[in-house]
Amino acid sequence: MLKVSENPPIAWPEVESVREFTGEWWVVHTKSRNEKALAHDLIRRKISYFLPMSWHVRRRSRRTIRSLLPLFSGYLFFCGRENDRTEVLRTDRVANLITVKDQEKLLNELLQIEQALRAGAPLVPHKYVRAGQKCRVIAGPLLGLEGVVVTTKGATRLVLQVDMLGQAASVEIDIDMIETFD
Repeated sequence: MLKVSENPPIAWPEVESVREFTGEWWVVHTKSRNEKALAHDLIRRKISYFLPMSWHVRRRSRRTIRSLLPLFSGYLFFCGRENDRTEVLRTDRVANLITVKDQEKLLNELLQIEQALRAGAPLVPHKYVRAGQKCRVIAGPLLGLEGVVVTTKGATRLVLQVDMLGQAASVEIDIDMIETFD
């Protein structure tokens, strides 16, 4: 576990905003638990990156342990040119490199995360479930139910369908109680 001072910065080089980075954005899917090590490698190679992280606090036998963990486990965003892409692949910390088709959309999404982090908001990882996605309940009294997720009035609901009747019913569900499937 790294000491607080040994953690890489969330964005490098340190600028007002990641909007100032020049080049093309790529998403790196890192090998397991290599996000921070890759960030350090990119600093040494002078490649701009954004690694959103948040504090995770846990208690273990009368000790409080604070860890700075990546917000999106296994992912790091970097901005650069084609030769930077090649350098990233040479680090041997990359499982996959994802090309970003809509650069402006990704940048706008990253700017929102960056703004929240700079404001000191306590961001935590959250499951991403699209409305209309098929899901299965994985815990609680509704364990095993399968349906389609919808969002109504800010609440997540699982729609249970009876196709033969052309009818359905829905139940409010906590997003942490479901998993997606195809």
